[in-house]
Amino acid sequence: MTWRGSTTVSDRIFACLPYLLPLIEGLAFGSFLLRQFPVIGLLFIPLIPIAGLYSSIPFSSLIIFFALFFLVVRNERISHFIRFNTMQAILLDIVLFLCQIIRQVIGSVPGTGFAIETISNTIFIGIVAAVVYSVAQSLFGRYAEIPAISDAVHMQVR
Repeated sequence: MTWRGSTTVSDRIFACLPYLLPLIEGLAFGSFLLRQFPVIGLLFIPLIPIAGLYSSIPFSSLIIFFALFFLVVRNERISHFIRFNTMQAILLDIVLFLCQIIRQVIGSVPGTGFAIETISNTIFIGIVAAVVYSVAQSLFGRYAEIPAISDAVHMQVR
């Protein structure tokens, strides 16, 4: 079992990679904002090939979820730092899934177009902020502490 300690450069890079999952899933919420401000979309151009591959494979989100959970988070031979960040990215993705369900429920009510747009923009900005913060902290070799989510991660990752 690995304990918390200093992180290597490779640990920091591998800890950043799982955050692609919530970022790609969050792009669906950013459609309104990216249509209104196309300049912001330029920041996400590198994600287009990855998102295309991700959406072309059936059940890719489920496959990636179980692969990350069982092959990384539950593997105690992998650094605690990588496992922590992977679990945090998974939980961010679960939050996005729950937000998607809420958005669909609200969207079924007629006349809620403005509410859907506002909720979607807020979720998109929130997930981008959480991912940018987490990736920056990971690159510095620090644990990204997101309230409530990090507490749940600490309970899962020993």
